[in-house]
Amino acid sequence: MSSRLEAEHLYKVFGRRQNEAVERLRQGADREELRADGTTAAVIDASFTVEPGQIFVVMGLSGSGKSTLLRMLNGLLEPTAGHVRFDGQDLTELGAADLRAVRSRKISMVFQHFALFPHRSVRENAAYGLEVQGVPRAEREKRADEALALCGLAGWEKSWPDELSGGMQQRVGLARALATDADLLLMDESFSALDPLIRRDMQDQLLELQKTLKKTIVFITHDLNEAMRLGDSIAVMRDGRIVQIGSAEDILMRPADDYVASFTQDVDRSRVLTAGAVMDTAVRGDEADCGCETATPGTPFVELCALSARLTHPVAVLDEQRELVGVVPRQRVLDFLADGASDAVPCDAPRDGQVIAHA
Repeated sequence: MSSRLEAEHLYKVFGRRQNEAVERLRQGADREELRADGTTAAVIDASFTVEPGQIFVVMGLSGSGKSTLLRMLNGLLEPTAGHVRFDGQDLTELGAADLRAVRSRKISMVFQHFALFPHRSVRENAAYGLEVQGVPRAEREKRADEALALCGLAGWEKSWPDELSGGMQQRVGLARALATDADLLLMDESFSALDPLIRRDMQDQLLELQKTLKKTIVFITHDLNEAMRLGDSIAVMRDGRIVQIGSAEDILMRPADDYVASFTQDVDRSRVLTAGAVMDTAVRGDEADCGCETATPGTPFVELCALSARLTHPVAVLDEQRELVGVVPRQRVLDFLADGASDAVPCDAPRDGQVIAHA
């Protein structure tokens, strides 16, 4: 299976002598050197791939370059150097008309501040992308209503945006993106303007929709907990550069540098780590299956700990073929708790035996 989206050595420079600035960056110059000459390097040598059906999260603080990077992915900003390929097509080589066609039919964007038209109904807002495409009114209203229903807004089609809560308005924005049936969704800090509880509800909504729709999504956030909750793969940006790409477990367990490690120090690891991340793979492979309770693949650490506390065995980790791939001794569970996995997880696990979980 080929990658759906590829970014290859992307640079975005604002200011004078942009091509010269790119060459200086390639030779090792940093942002501050360029800024002294009146040039701003927003994105520096960014490369990554996004697979079909994957949620790829780009995380970084304000000014790290993440939103600029996102806008190069659909051509809203032209890269100073580098390439963006979507389904094998190089978007950086398209003319303006062809690029607009790609944006209207294949790539949708969900913004931070809803971007709804106040003088249009909820249905009309959800159907706007289809209207731009020239879809007949009856069909676009049908597809808009279907998308609104998916987002939990059935019955609100004739309402006005100012009659909705902030979370509901953001659902309209999501429905508008889904109505076009675009292959790629770009979400720029889409939930950050919401209250914490509504924000979590929207995260739940997105994950639930993704189980069915399996869209390819690039999601921008400054919140590490949100990144780890949503991302199949996470890119951490700093000063225009991607400093690490990996799963939530990779970021937590194997931070690329002190900067990444500083982000993870306050994360509740019990909500991120799984049996596969903490197991000891140095096992004989001939331990017996004791027939104890089993867990689903990717058993979360908090559930692993609860199993250890409930049963009289340390943990054996089995793959989908029920082959032993690792074990989690009781002391390892306690060590992860002591290392900050969670102060709230009780784990009075017995010292001997096995509990079965899946990798």
